[in-house]
Amino acid sequence: MYQYDELDQAFVDQRVAEFRDQTRRHLAGELSEEEFRPLRLRNGLYLQRHAPMLRIAIPYGLLSARQLRALAAITRRYDRGYGHFTTRQNLQLNWPRLAEVPDILAELAAVQMHAIQTSGNCVRNVTADHLAGIAPDEIADPRPYCEIIRQWATQHPEFTYLPRKFKIAVTGAATDRAASEVHDIGLQLRRGADGALGFTVRVGGGLGRAPVIGQVIREFLPETELLAYLEAILRIYNRHGRRDNLNKARIKVLVKSLGAARFRELVEEEWTIGRAHAAQLTTADVARVQRHFRPPPYRALAELALPPEASPRFRAWHRYNTLAHRVPGYRAVFVCLKAHGGVPGDMTAEQMEALAGLAERHSFGLIRATHTQNLLLADVPQADLPALWAALERLGLATPNIGTLTDLIACPGLDFCSLANAGTLEVARQIHERFDDFDYLYDVGEIELKMSGCMNACGHHHVGHIGILGVDKHGEEWYQITLGGSARGITALGEVIGPSVPKRAVAATLERILETYRALRDPDEPFIETVRRVGVQPFRERAYALHPAAA
Repeated sequence: MYQYDELDQAFVDQRVAEFRDQTRRHLAGELSEEEFRPLRLRNGLYLQRHAPMLRIAIPYGLLSARQLRALAAITRRYDRGYGHFTTRQNLQLNWPRLAEVPDILAELAAVQMHAIQTSGNCVRNVTADHLAGIAPDEIADPRPYCEIIRQWATQHPEFTYLPRKFKIAVTGAATDRAASEVHDIGLQLRRGADGALGFTVRVGGGLGRAPVIGQVIREFLPETELLAYLEAILRIYNRHGRRDNLNKARIKVLVKSLGAARFRELVEEEWTIGRAHAAQLTTADVARVQRHFRPPPYRALAELALPPEASPRFRAWHRYNTLAHRVPGYRAVFVCLKAHGGVPGDMTAEQMEALAGLAERHSFGLIRATHTQNLLLADVPQADLPALWAALERLGLATPNIGTLTDLIACPGLDFCSLANAGTLEVARQIHERFDDFDYLYDVGEIELKMSGCMNACGHHHVGHIGILGVDKHGEEWYQITLGGSARGITALGEVIGPSVPKRAVAATLERILETYRALRDPDEPFIETVRRVGVQPFRERAYALHPAAA
């Protein structure tokens, strides 16, 4: 993984010292909340319902065991002994004290971590495929390019105060596991006709109040032109983006208002004019960063079959919580943060510390955060799987439900977020309780359930096979349901199937939807394919047949 040099470390240390002084001045009354707000946001600090929330960057989702141990110590010392992993490969602390946040940042800096630009109207944490470097369908590892973009975007003098927040995702595989088509900029690595590496560039994607799938503005961008082209896009956005209306400030609104063709013309013109003065990316620059992402020292191992004596629960875990690896004899292992009855994405300090040790013993000391609020040990020898499974079982991190209904995504909702309209965590527990039969979960198969507590869509409900959106109705919590969304393969936005339902009816409504699927599916047909084949009408009819209260 990338290691800070002296300049990196000096920069982060300086930011800690600056924020320590800014916090001191604010607490002493020398900086008003209005003056302090942009300063704290640039350092990842929000004001939530009950306490400040600190969002810690995990660039492209990659953590070392040392860093995970540091996060465990921080959650124990400064929070309530747990952290929350998000869909954007960050970790959030929900209960830090404002006066202690500079101390947290100092401890993060000591292990080459920070919270810089995890909030505010700037380029946020750059995300990538959590299977980067190990996926059999990968064209090239996207992480070096994520790191290059991170270094370029951090404190970029032109792009510190954009019209609105800005999110970039990079994927290097045929399958888009980074949801790049619903980002402000989505980059997909590809080979040109001559075999040279470059990018397909999409712009204007996003979820939230007006969900949009990004549009291609360049089919092939040469690798060395990456930063110059990003600079051109951001300059056009900075120049023409709305600053008078928060709800119309994202780049997706600008692309829609101008039209993709006109936006492309403006970017190409800016790129042509500005190339001589833009940040240059040489092959030597790329090689320098790629050296940090060399494959670990894999051993020559044979492929192993499951032992005949393996228990049914181990077999289920192996099937659902592990994946094929491009190197023979290894598998990728999901660390499940979706134990039934728990909070999706939450992890205790004790679990973090134990997982750090397991990563050192079984996966070269590295851990990855995924877009689905789980973690991943990417490089586990197949012979180690039984011992690893047993250890994860003891830690409550081996629930064999990855890819099933109860591997659901959920934002913190009304329990923590000041923007939320409705709770999500109680609904998640309701779903876990109702669908606790693993035979049933395995029968209904792969389903991506995503839930948000408001239209900001931090739970990505628009692109869930089943999406749930919490809404407020006269002070009561109700839930709108969508079907048919997807962020992998065919990117699609879900369709609302009807009126919202009260909190008590969410799980029962989902059960009727799943029973409709079981009645309509062709043999071996996944849920999302059945929805695409028959449409949402049959699901709508069954979902509300027994629930006249929905309105």
